[in-house]
Amino acid sequence: MIDTAGLNAALGDAHHRVDADAWDGIYVVGDVHGCLAELEGLLDRLAPGADDLVVFVGDLVRKGPDSAGVVDLVRSRDNFLTVRGNNEEKLLRGEKDIGLDDDALVWIADRPVAISWDGALVVHAGVDPRKPLAQHTVDDFETVRELGDGDYEPPFWYDAYEGSERVFFGHTPLDAPVVRESAVGLDTGCVYGGELTAYDRGRDRFVSVAPDRTVRERPARKFVTPRSPVVH
Repeated sequence: MIDTAGLNAALGDAHHRVDADAWDGIYVVGDVHGCLAELEGLLDRLAPGADDLVVFVGDLVRKGPDSAGVVDLVRSRDNFLTVRGNNEEKLLRGEKDIGLDDDALVWIADRPVAISWDGALVVHAGVDPRKPLAQHTVDDFETVRELGDGDYEPPFWYDAYEGSERVFFGHTPLDAPVVRESAVGLDTGCVYGGELTAYDRGRDRFVSVAPDRTVRERPARKFVTPRSPVVH
């Protein structure tokens, strides 16, 4: 069971609860980072109908060629939801400016930090297994990655997390999705020449599209190769 009380204590109105039974299908999409063409291609493959829910793990914006177009597309669909990622937060804090208009920034500010339904939690970066949800901050949900002192080095939070809810997350560029009973990582580095990946809940499968170019170069050490989970 999702600790709804803990999420509400940590986030208040920034936690959005979904009734999964109200939707025919649910798709969770990794970090788009302004890659509008790839998002359109992925949606063509998924072909969500009006009775399907599409949930994004945040970081719709920055680094890619058309952040405004991605925001406009997601805003235009009543059945599309997104959490705020750390790159959305940088815009709201005035740390970065990519030229979005005021309406888009107001819309971003109104997005939740966590979306949940029975058995599942969608946040941008993950959760810290060393403390309860009620003690998490917005920054925790948007930036947690390593549990040690290393930069892009294990242990990562999902290596130690054993919660009953399955956490869907992005933030950490991956060579391949993280696939665990308790965690699913979906940032496969589209803006860095990787893929844009979605998880199809109904069919329990991943659907990906590859870009035709690399928008941003990224050091190989800042791509994570998911380790197989340890079986006890």
